[in-house]
Amino acid sequence: MEFQLLGPFEARHDGTRIPLGTRRQERCLLAILLLDAGRAVSTARLIDLLWHGQPPASARGTVHTYVGRLRAALAPYGIRVETVRDGYRADPGAHTVDVHAFTGLVGRAAEAVEPADRIRLYDRALALWRGPLLADVADDLLRERLGGRLVELRLTAIEHRAEAHLALGRHDRVVADLTPLVALHAGRERLVAAQMTALYRGGRRAEALELYRTARRVLVDEHGIEPGAGLRTLHDRVLGGDPRLDRPQVPVHAVRVGGVWLPWSTSGHPALEFCNTYAGWGGPPLPGSEWLRDYTSLAVWAGHHDLADEWVVKGLLRRAAEDPAGAEAALGEAREFRARLYACLTDSDDVRAFKAVASVVEEAAAASVLVRGEDRLGRWRVSPSAGLRLPLLAAAHGAGELLCDPARFVVRACPAAGCGWLFLDESGRRRWCSLQTCGSGTSMH
Repeated sequence: MEFQLLGPFEARHDGTRIPLGTRRQERCLLAILLLDAGRAVSTARLIDLLWHGQPPASARGTVHTYVGRLRAALAPYGIRVETVRDGYRADPGAHTVDVHAFTGLVGRAAEAVEPADRIRLYDRALALWRGPLLADVADDLLRERLGGRLVELRLTAIEHRAEAHLALGRHDRVVADLTPLVALHAGRERLVAAQMTALYRGGRRAEALELYRTARRVLVDEHGIEPGAGLRTLHDRVLGGDPRLDRPQVPVHAVRVGGVWLPWSTSGHPALEFCNTYAGWGGPPLPGSEWLRDYTSLAVWAGHHDLADEWVVKGLLRRAAEDPAGAEAALGEAREFRARLYACLTDSDDVRAFKAVASVVEEAAAASVLVRGEDRLGRWRVSPSAGLRLPLLAAAHGAGELLCDPARFVVRACPAAGCGWLFLDESGRRRWCSLQTCGSGTSMH
């Protein structure tokens, strides 16, 4: 049987609609159990949701009656509604629930390497939505209580799909997809940024600028905040007609790893490579200089430098898709640590930076375990129990080793304009971070 909750509630068996529940509340109760399929929902919560905190005296008996009817209707299909302490649990078995199919596809899309694969999976996930969650059995208040996370995940999937389309040069598709949405969600900066980029590439610069003004007005009037740095920078580039917006960006001096762009390895040490995920330490920030654009880049970077195993990276990407706020916080912490580490390595007298770095290094040491490698040698790894902070702590572990090594005194910063990348100069003869990158003294990252 197939249960459809992303729109009007329906149950189908072999393509035929199966009537379940003689009352709206009865169907709603089943939908609530299916949203939490495999987990118990207390009777008290069911009553609170079905009657919005104002239940009649007979509510508990009514819930019991509904469950009895649903059990009888579902039994021929092998679906159980079990009593668990003071509550109930739906066990759909091998039957499908579109909500869980949706979240699974979104998770797979977040792990996909190529933009085309991400688009295909996001398309499948978003196609499951046939309207508002439980359109015919839930009112707006109940829908918000039950499905706020799902609505947010749907909008995030739309944003990520738009960015994948932009990466493939499909700006017209992005405009068509996002036009009805940006009017409803003008305060979602990532959504607005994708639409602005698409409009600009389609020769609609004035509309892109007007969209920014609308978004800024909504953010200021409704939330009391200005647009973030990313959206403001995009506005300035559109306003100035930056030609680099005309096509998908392919960074210079980059390597494609796991579907993201990472900087060339030039330093000879992973702690220095972590610092070098920012190009432009030596001057004002340059457009596109931030290599750690999102949490995916951070996790893939850790795997690329053998600071985390492939299975660990995949797990981090899944967790980041489930907890975008936690992933964003971990990314911000990693960027802050990177700046402290850079200051510490370029000025050995900066005691404040050293102490800030040392604090995170000590956390990394506490979270590390000794594992046996394929070469039968032991190596320190940050335990997966560190969660989304694992890439940060893995980089910090390497930083601690470097700070305890006399080699830290031969760390040099590339003097090329707009560069500043760090590298080890044990010979004392190198001028630039890489002969291929900055050998002429004029090349910029």
